[in-house]
Amino acid sequence: MTVVMEPMNTKQGTLFGVGTGPGDPLLVTRRAWSLIESAAVVAYPAPDRGESFARSIVADAIRPDAVEIAMVVPMRTGRAPAQEIYDKAAADIAGHLADGRDVVLLCEGDPLFYGSFMYLMVRLRDRFDVEIVPGVNSLSACAAAQVHPLVARSDRLTILPGPLDDDTLAANVANAEAVAIMKVGRHLPRVRALLTRLGLLDRALYTSHASLPQQQALALADAPDEAPYFSMILVYKGDDPWIS
Repeated sequence: MTVVMEPMNTKQGTLFGVGTGPGDPLLVTRRAWSLIESAAVVAYPAPDRGESFARSIVADAIRPDAVEIAMVVPMRTGRAPAQEIYDKAAADIAGHLADGRDVVLLCEGDPLFYGSFMYLMVRLRDRFDVEIVPGVNSLSACAAAQVHPLVARSDRLTILPGPLDDDTLAANVANAEAVAIMKVGRHLPRVRALLTRLGLLDRALYTSHASLPQQQALALADAPDEAPYFSMILVYKGDDPWIS
């Protein structure tokens, strides 16, 4: 009696880190949209309250039969328990990759620009192929919303998280010609007061929900007292006559 053994599937899947852009689905790249449409497994970060922003941008592209892996990450400043959540998500994704299924991991903006994708990438890249599809990041989207250049010639651009303390923010602002302060949120009154003390209020621009219908693009002096997490302040201190 001859027993015919079926060949084992030794081909592993690829992990795709896909940037979904700042919010407008029309800003998602064609490559990203195509991958999402064909993906059998889609993973994405999600807050502990509300829907996943990354998923909502490309919801129309996700297959009805796709397996979805939601990584529910509490919006906290501490690193734990987020690291445990990334460990579990990496294990779940690794199971699909080992079985030969590609996994598309969504990340709002660009996967490698303050993106949660990087925490999964470093856990999996030594075992599986990884491909990154860049996305339009929030910095570019906010500059576009303001119709204002970011930097010119030899200007130094400094990107700072809003939760930094005043002394750290002030020191970094002093050493740059152009500044982007991200993740402003509840720190808006404090950051606005700091820029006022530094004499930069009239050079500061405030943007929230860039590229979305509820977008606000204002002078910082005219910004509301409360800001969402996805908001940014741009400051140009340089002396290029075409920007100033």
